[in-house]
Amino acid sequence: MSEEQPKASANKKEDKSKKPNPNIVIPPKKPKLSKAERRALQEKQRAAKASGGGGGGGKKPNAAAAAAAAAEGSGKKQEKEDKKKDSVVAQQQSGGGDVEEEVYKGGSKTLSLFSHLPQYRDPAQNKHEFSGVTLGKDTTTPESSDRLPPQVLSLGLQYADGSIRGGNARCKAMLRTFQSILQSYTPSPHTKDYRHDLDTRIIKPAFQYWTSKCRTHSVSMGNAFTFLKLAVASLPRDLPLKEVVEQLNDTIDAYIQERIIFADQVITKHACTKIGNGDVILTHAKSDVVELILLKAASKGKTFRVIVVDSRPLLEGRALVNKLVSAGIECSYILLNALSYVMMREVTKVFLGAAALMSDGSVLSRVGTGCVALMAHANKIPVLFCCETYKISSRVQLESITGNELGNPDDVVCTSTCAMDHSLDNVNNNNKAKDSVLTDWKDRPNLKLLNLLYDLTPSEYVSGIVTEVGILPPTSVAVLLREMNPQDNDSVFKSG
Repeated sequence: MSEEQPKASANKKEDKSKKPNPNIVIPPKKPKLSKAERRALQEKQRAAKASGGGGGGGKKPNAAAAAAAAAEGSGKKQEKEDKKKDSVVAQQQSGGGDVEEEVYKGGSKTLSLFSHLPQYRDPAQNKHEFSGVTLGKDTTTPESSDRLPPQVLSLGLQYADGSIRGGNARCKAMLRTFQSILQSYTPSPHTKDYRHDLDTRIIKPAFQYWTSKCRTHSVSMGNAFTFLKLAVASLPRDLPLKEVVEQLNDTIDAYIQERIIFADQVITKHACTKIGNGDVILTHAKSDVVELILLKAASKGKTFRVIVVDSRPLLEGRALVNKLVSAGIECSYILLNALSYVMMREVTKVFLGAAALMSDGSVLSRVGTGCVALMAHANKIPVLFCCETYKISSRVQLESITGNELGNPDDVVCTSTCAMDHSLDNVNNNNKAKDSVLTDWKDRPNLKLLNLLYDLTPSEYVSGIVTEVGILPPTSVAVLLREMNPQDNDSVFKSG
């Protein structure tokens, strides 16, 4: 041990005595640049390369030059921001109301959790986008000067102001509008293929306008739009124009009849078998197919009672209560905050509508539906969702944040029990909320309003899904997606 210690100490001294090779040049560390400095440096290098004919052999700018370029770029950026602020102030002083709306839509009054969703566009505050001849300009292609048909503009306005609600109603209105456009369709002078002309001048521009300017399309509209594109693409190339129009009209009629109308009738037949005498049926808001089920069951002489759960701001359940009472059905009407009191004592079955079925078995429906399904599941009450198979989506969604739709936040301002009327001609809309404490919410920096239209019900809260092919568990939605896909079968909807 005594001999090894001197050896170790000697090796350490030799290591310390070693000096680095003077022929090796160690470059100095590059200064860490900020994002703005790096951007300015890249722009300067591009400019030098463009002016010097390549600039590959030039020296790289040092840190001082990069800092100077960054300072120059930040100065220009600040100058642009100052000009923008000055223009905003000038427009506000001159009475421009659109500037405030643009700032509002820009995200200052939007919850960050839902800032990725398309913001609501109020037709009453964006009249320049919903009126006038410039509205119909087709901007999908820069060289095109065509304008959208008036039927497209009219339907878009009804989508935007809420005159047409519900997945089935919106889908049928879209398809009927396309039928109306086909009746007056005139191809372009240089068109060699009707299919390409219909797709690029009629179908795509109209759908893009409805989705981007008016309201986000529903899953039912998206599936119907895909079906229509496939129907157009499958037409024979040399088919005369008259036969093209007739064949597409027949195809659209078949889709509406078989996938919506007949499907609702079959769903009604299946669901009525689950309603017995003495049942207390609970439903939420208003669903067209649930309404048909309850009316059909009453017409068969079954005695039952219905509890309609409603929620602000739309209060859609009132229209359903009115129709059920007119048909002689005993009804009760409550708001969502009283749900727990009736669920645990009276309800025997829950029937709900759906806006979309996800491939994992979860259901997208009117906001508040998930709360109803959760409460029923906690009280061991069966929950049946009634939905057509054409509303099945290939997406998988786990919560209500990733995919949703924002409604008009001003609807939440009205804290009275009256439902908001979305008609543009109704001058009393502002009077309904004038006495609300939230009237000046846009002027309060710490106040934001949120009006979500849908929520997601997990598959574990769904007892069964009533479709036109039968009552199925949520785990069978993926099978239905494969079986009912029009691209993968020889359905009568295909033409050609």
